[in-house]
Amino acid sequence: MIKSMTGFGRSRYEKDGRTYTVEIKSVNHKYTDVSVKLPRFFSSIEDKIRKEILNSISRGKVDVFITFENYSSEGTNIRVNRELAKEYIKEFKLLAEETGVDYHLSVTDISKLPEILKIEDMQDEDKILTELMQAVNQALEKFVEMRTEEGKKLISDIEKRIYYVREKIEEIKTFSSTLVEEYMQKLELRVKELMKTNVVDEARLAQEIVIFSDKSSVEEELTRLESHISQILKLIKESSPIGKKMDFLIQEMNREVNTIGSKANSLEITNRVIDIKTEIENIREQIQNIE
Repeated sequence: MIKSMTGFGRSRYEKDGRTYTVEIKSVNHKYTDVSVKLPRFFSSIEDKIRKEILNSISRGKVDVFITFENYSSEGTNIRVNRELAKEYIKEFKLLAEETGVDYHLSVTDISKLPEILKIEDMQDEDKILTELMQAVNQALEKFVEMRTEEGKKLISDIEKRIYYVREKIEEIKTFSSTLVEEYMQKLELRVKELMKTNVVDEARLAQEIVIFSDKSSVEEELTRLESHISQILKLIKESSPIGKKMDFLIQEMNREVNTIGSKANSLEITNRVIDIKTEIENIREQIQNIE
């Protein structure tokens, strides 16, 4: 399925007092760029997260934000440095006796002193990393889903515009088919007016008509345009990334339309060329969002 390069996915996973929040968002980019911002504790899994993202996308600038809150007492031990606490108490008592200051010291006061309390984190790292990947995969699923839905909308819009361009090409074909005949009639009439006679040099007239026909013919350009349109309509039914191929085809279409515009000897054709160029520009802008 064709995907947009724009997407967002968010998940929040909670387990035994541990909370993981993962946000994944992406915007247009010529290449693939994945940035992962996460707590230092998870640095060992950063490459794994990046690979998971790259398995689901082929192009775009992706930012991943991960936060972790741990209110679990599981695997947490609190140690009291009793020997150091006793030394604090002994020294404070001596200080009180020497200075005559009242001695009031509680256990809570002692716990606040440097290096009295030591918190040992014995968390199961493998368990936490497994839980984090669950949160990442949930966010990634929503992220891909949004890119897919956006891709459907883009393709639908592009398809409508392509069919509109095809209609205008058919109209140009109709007008271009009568250009030589109209030119021949105008040229013959003009020659008669200038020469003040009904006798016309048929050979010279035929030569001028051939030259005009060669210069004004847009048959080749129209054929190539139709070929590009057929390729685009085929591409949008594929499941692989098509953004770069589509961009190339649109550039080629624009080139052919410019050539038709430069050859046009008809206001009707010029107007259709303007219509097509407008649609091609709209399609080009939409393609910039396709993966």
